[in-house]
Amino acid sequence: MNRTNIAVLLTCFNRKQKTLACLEALFNQALPANVDISTYIVDDASTDGTSEAVHQAYPQVKIFHGDGNLFWNGGMRFAFTEAMKDDPDYYLWLNDDTIMYPEALKTLLTTSNQLAQKGETKAIVSGSTCDPQTGKTTYGGVVRDHPILPFRYRLLEPTQEALLCSTIHGNCVLLPRNVVQLVGNLNPAFVHYIGDWDYGLRARQKGCTVWIAPGHLGTCSLNPQVTKTAAKNLSEGLDKMNTPKGLSFKDATLQPPGEWKVFTQQHGGWLWPIYWLLPYRRLVWFSVLSKLGLTKNTTQGE
Repeated sequence: MNRTNIAVLLTCFNRKQKTLACLEALFNQALPANVDISTYIVDDASTDGTSEAVHQAYPQVKIFHGDGNLFWNGGMRFAFTEAMKDDPDYYLWLNDDTIMYPEALKTLLTTSNQLAQKGETKAIVSGSTCDPQTGKTTYGGVVRDHPILPFRYRLLEPTQEALLCSTIHGNCVLLPRNVVQLVGNLNPAFVHYIGDWDYGLRARQKGCTVWIAPGHLGTCSLNPQVTKTAAKNLSEGLDKMNTPKGLSFKDATLQPPGEWKVFTQQHGGWLWPIYWLLPYRRLVWFSVLSKLGLTKNTTQGE
């Protein structure tokens, strides 16, 4: 019987208990006897003893260390680079706050194999997650939701069948070797957000397809809103927007302009300058109203 090797990629920072819970669920997966897992985790300079705790509980995990400035995209790129040296059959992106159900990885593999049998030999398969309390879908796949705006997406609700999507969140994603050989690593132009969406879109440009597996495959709460500081004017807002996590503005997050520019250039076609500038019009309008004393401080940076 041929063996199947899966490289599991994680990055973490000061979430020891969540990271350990994630790994516990990973190593409790119900898998066929011919499936082997190798885990690559990047600890981005945690100060809460994450690396030590992981090594003690799971000595088989390969731990690498960042300098504290990698964030999600940088940390996952690091783990990806190390895993690619071993050339596994599959790669699994896994957020350290995602708790997979026992059959999750088996479902991802089964879905990938079924798609291949139907001719989808270069298929990325994402696992949808739900909130552990409400059961509401939180992450997974997204589909384009506007005929004109190419970057307006809605979250795809999983069904009992695999569903085609536009691109994916990076919380729980299975990538076969032939996709990674075509697409390569995550884009180094991004620091924290948007690298996962970019990867799915780049894969589609190269003839791959992007899917979500049937059902919810685990739990993951939406990212909480952390302590924020209001931006008092346009200049301060721009400064905060240039941080790795961008600027929270009402119900949206404004990406760092340089990263958003790369994303829109690559995926927005000849209208990319318009798509690049559109999200920031709200910040400019807020600045005008603030100067006129007509609004409260509602822009926030984290």
